[in-house]
Amino acid sequence: MNIYQHFRPEEKDFIDQVLNWKDFVETTYSPKLTDFLDPREQHILKTIIGQNFEVKCEFFGGSSSTERKRACIMPEYGMATKNDFDICLFEIDYPSKFVTILHPHVLGSLMSLGLRRGKFGDIIFCEKKIQFFVCQEVSEYIRTQIQSIGKATVELKPLKLEEAILTEESFRDEEITVSSLRLDTVVSGIYHLSRQKSQTFIQQGLVKVNWTLIENPSFECGEGDLLSVRSYGRVKLMSIEGKTKKEKWRISIGKQK
Repeated sequence: MNIYQHFRPEEKDFIDQVLNWKDFVETTYSPKLTDFLDPREQHILKTIIGQNFEVKCEFFGGSSSTERKRACIMPEYGMATKNDFDICLFEIDYPSKFVTILHPHVLGSLMSLGLRRGKFGDIIFCEKKIQFFVCQEVSEYIRTQIQSIGKATVELKPLKLEEAILTEESFRDEEITVSSLRLDTVVSGIYHLSRQKSQTFIQQGLVKVNWTLIENPSFECGEGDLLSVRSYGRVKLMSIEGKTKKEKWRISIGKQK
């Protein structure tokens, strides 16, 4: 069976990586810890590993409410604790009375260090508190290199994972039917927009899939995707249940409250 046919062409490199991880665990009987994965990557990993009875995977992102998570792939008899995921938590100490720091500022400063996005987990804002998770192997480098974010002078304070802010973001379960899995069609169905309006939003750069700007209306959505439309909120595609008698796709979604 060609495993690639179940995923997007642009996901081939990640699928190859997952297969290499699986082979490593099967061959060495040793666990493999990944970088932080987005929800779609987690879905792909679970789908591929789920077809195998010799290895399994567990996920953890630093707290119970994170979206981006590291995966620990291990022999089926293995067990992983939170410490095995090698995650560090930082809080940003900055003069919050005088300057404002936004999510893009934090992510931009982290990415400017030349590290892959997978080395960083969730970035959490709660009132004037800002925290973020990183892979332990780059934590000291990040701590010493980040001295300013935006226009603010900052200091990164290491915290215990138990001190992480728990986000209260919640999603309301719904089920919709759409004529196809094209991005413009799915956006129309989720947000009750006309097809023309959803196409306009996509072409104007207002739509992201898994934090990535998508400007192609015919982009095919898949299970595990996280969609966001500016000013309309975020939606998770929980599962694709198949087709109805009228040949429409039935999708289970989680809509941000």
